Amino acid sequence: MNPQLQVWKLIRHSLKRNIPVILLYVLESKGSSPGRKGFLMAVNAKLKFGGSIGGGIMEFKLVELAKNLLEKGSIERGNIKKQEHRKTGNAQSGMICSGEQSVLLQPIEYADLKTVEQIIKAYKSFKQGILHLSNNGIQFSKHDLMAQEAFVQRSENDWFCIQNIGYTDRVTIVGGGHCSLALSRIMRQLGFYVIVIDTRRGLSTMKLNKYAHELKVIDDYTQVKKIVKKENGFTVIMTFGYRTDDIVFRAIFKEDFKYLAMLGSKNKIAKMKDSYIHEGLLDSSGSLLNAKPLYAPAGLNIKSKSPSEIAISIAAQIIEIKNKD
Repeated sequence: MNPQLQVWKLIRHSLKRNIPVILLYVLESKGSSPGRKGFLMAVNAKLKFGGSIGGGIMEFKLVELAKNLLEKGSIERGNIKKQEHRKTGNAQSGMICSGEQSVLLQPIEYADLKTVEQIIKAYKSFKQGILHLSNNGIQFSKHDLMAQEAFVQRSENDWFCIQNIGYTDRVTIVGGGHCSLALSRIMRQLGFYVIVIDTRRGLSTMKLNKYAHELKVIDDYTQVKKIVKKENGFTVIMTFGYRTDDIVFRAIFKEDFKYLAMLGSKNKIAKMKDSYIHEGLLDSSGSLLNAKPLYAPAGLNIKSKSPSEIAISIAAQIIEIKNKD
């Protein structure tokens, strides 16, 4: 289950049982703050909590504050705590890392239940949407297009935050073999929407793949272009051989990816890159024509051998690209 979905389900559970509950939400983060923008957790009056806003002493202090507010029974909306990770100052967090973050402590009330249900429905249907937070409460709108995220604070009582939530990150894996199966499992755990494509009907590893949100069996790998053009996110080519990898690459190399990678040995990749450079499909440095790198061989160089190790190396590389500031 998506970790953010667990938080919203705890909030719904609390509201339906009239248990006071507080949402803790990282509105903004800078530097090496452990809580990144969009991290969230919930704490209710029965002292049940779920999610994380970064862990450590910083999270502990804010959870304790939430518990105290729940015990007092008087919780104001729009309670924003700004923490600076340094040794001195009124907003010090007790951590030695350098950075700062603004964390919202927002009571969620029964009147918000419909909004919470909409958020849960979006996650369960593998959709994305836009979360609006302000001093007035929470709102959610289902939307297929990503919004321009923002946190704007004009004064203590005049602020708003717009955040994309749900399955906002998608990975398309072209090839349904053992490495694809392992990568599907990891990427689903990381909250990605996972699409796996293959041409082989009845492939055992496709049948075993319970992690991908979509399994697509197509007649020819040239048809991949229609799928990746729509998704246009993170794509990994790992078909069963050199010829099919080549077909896929030629079909999609002009698209604008966040990440395009190809699995293979160093020798195989070197030969393919030389050929593509000679034909003008890659530039002289081996990058895509839009100047973005082709990540080949796919994954971080950690001497991976097994499908699970290969999947971990690719997942780590995707995270590195996704989280670049």
